[in-house]
Amino acid sequence: MQTPRKPPLAETLLVGLLFLIFFQLLTDFIAAIYALGLIGVDIPPEIASALLLFSPVILVFLRKPPGRRALVVLVLLVLLCRGMDPLLPTRERMLVAGLGVGSFLVLLPLWVARQRRLEQSSGLLAFGLAFGLTLAVLLRAAGSGVDPSTAGSSSLVAGAVSVGLALLAGVLLVRRPAFLTESPAVRDEPSPAGSFWRTAGLAIGLMAALALLYFAFAAPNVIARWAEAEYLLVLALISAALAAFAVLFGERSPWRFLLTPGVLLAWNLLFVLCLVLTLGLHQVRFPPAPAAYPFYAPPAPAWRMVPFVFALLLFPVVLVDFALFGREIARMPPSSRRLGAGFTLASLFLLLLIFARVFTTVYDYIPVAGPAFRDRFGLVYLAAGLGMVLPLGLIRWKRGGVGETASPVSAAAPVQSILSPTLFPLVLAAAGAAAVLLAAVTAPRPAAPSSEESRLRVLTYNIQQGYDALGQKNYTGQLELIRQLNVDILGLQESDTNRIAGSNDDLVRYLADHLEMYSYYGPSPVAGTFGIALLSRVPIENPRTFFMYSRGEQTAAILAQVTKAGRTFNVLVTHLGNGGPLVQQEAVLKELMDKQDVIAMGDFNFTPDEAPYLRTVDLLADAWLLRWPGGVQEGDGEDNAGFDPARRIDHIFVSPGISAREARYLTGPESDHPALFVELAW
Repeated sequence: MQTPRKPPLAETLLVGLLFLIFFQLLTDFIAAIYALGLIGVDIPPEIASALLLFSPVILVFLRKPPGRRALVVLVLLVLLCRGMDPLLPTRERMLVAGLGVGSFLVLLPLWVARQRRLEQSSGLLAFGLAFGLTLAVLLRAAGSGVDPSTAGSSSLVAGAVSVGLALLAGVLLVRRPAFLTESPAVRDEPSPAGSFWRTAGLAIGLMAALALLYFAFAAPNVIARWAEAEYLLVLALISAALAAFAVLFGERSPWRFLLTPGVLLAWNLLFVLCLVLTLGLHQVRFPPAPAAYPFYAPPAPAWRMVPFVFALLLFPVVLVDFALFGREIARMPPSSRRLGAGFTLASLFLLLLIFARVFTTVYDYIPVAGPAFRDRFGLVYLAAGLGMVLPLGLIRWKRGGVGETASPVSAAAPVQSILSPTLFPLVLAAAGAAAVLLAAVTAPRPAAPSSEESRLRVLTYNIQQGYDALGQKNYTGQLELIRQLNVDILGLQESDTNRIAGSNDDLVRYLADHLEMYSYYGPSPVAGTFGIALLSRVPIENPRTFFMYSRGEQTAAILAQVTKAGRTFNVLVTHLGNGGPLVQQEAVLKELMDKQDVIAMGDFNFTPDEAPYLRTVDLLADAWLLRWPGGVQEGDGEDNAGFDPARRIDHIFVSPGISAREARYLTGPESDHPALFVELAW
């Protein structure tokens, strides 16, 4: 049996960069497909590009695995796609990112299967993936919940970061890393031929592990929004878990010898249980009867943080599993055709998980199958967890030759020999500490209003998940529009980007940090809404979320108080369903009925000639009409070109006694909705 050998640090860093780039390309690929559907509010034909995920099928048609040059070419193709991706518009970005993802998915099984030096391969897989995750966490911390390299073609930073990462990986590639250039070493015992189903099961385990990391752990902001937890706490726990993982399997660690197959199985099961329980505790159980609305979800129990914290601390088991599945494939090793067929089936599993995750929000737009995913958020993660746990039964914990009695090797040997490079735990610890520090430094520090004038500058804005009217990601354009208006209170709709369809970005945190405003996110993504948020230059008091009755997409509203110049206002932000259902607006009005000094804003989805609007103006005044009683916005220009007052669906309503000094619909290209700006006075 070979003596375990640590992988060189430089090679581990290169592997980490490749995993990071894979996650970034996959993020852009899925988000671009969704964005093209978002513009058309339909299933886009571009969804066919998802077939690029099945690229491992290429291996089925090869008589023998590609050689070293082919592997290097695949790596170069992945790096080229990463460098080009952020510079392109959405449709072209979808194709280039998809090509990069497809290239990586061909590279991964070849890379895993040809690593006959099992101990080195395990270290590269486990610790390279850990480093890639740490970099992903660090980038999102620096970008206020947004990976700067995936912020869209309008961002110069995105291009610079992406090209820089690709060039850095290219420099490390020039060093001729052994995991790509070395010929496979001959082992001291024969390798049994692997069956297709065993290969497929191990490949599914690998893919399930990648899916769990892609869905959540590579983007701590997603997890923080699930449980409405403190972002810095989530960053600190994930960073600490990664550093502890490197220490646990370090060269001199006494603890790695305690990790037996039984402990590993218990670790896996406890992790999956804590993860699913965390999501279940935050899943809203909506009452079926319209009379039960407006509905405030009962608060989660105080002990809800226990499974949440344990899930974060236990998640490095995903890295251990990934390494072990790779080792088993390398031990077999399967033929090129079996390898291709097995990983193609695993790609199908990944695609089904992606569809299921997206469907938990867009179920109302998916015929037949969609409604089955409503309020089933946690089941997606349960499926991914089981996909990772069940293949553990395929691991052969004792080794022996074909037809021979298994050698008496310790059952823990496959785990014990995962060794980290020297100083690697310090690298992860330093990067994790830097992530927490960056998040703390970039957090908003709202200044007290410079004036206590009796006025409020209010903006309601449907930001269409951060995309402009042409379907291009435009975070920076939307930020600049809001910044120029210098608003005191900002209501956002379609702001839930903390999901794979939204690039796993926290656009609310990004805007709050850059605008130096307080923020309240609104409903947790677990509730399956498209997201509403409230931002304010003055403190937000008593923020709460309630839900309205819905037969289609779930809708919600935020109700809070803000105080300016000694006067406290009841502020509401909402986004009604398609057509602005009267039953939903009645729930909103029911909450506002006995309140004074109301400012109710949002995308109401009803026009001034419809019943919900007429019912609303019986109680509140339309702020835009307070400024333009004749119903015509004067001074038409670039800001409101093509604006039709009769088709308004974005409104701000206020209590009697509040006047409007200014009111404007800004119909710029930054979103598919106009931004409605009102300056209120009293």
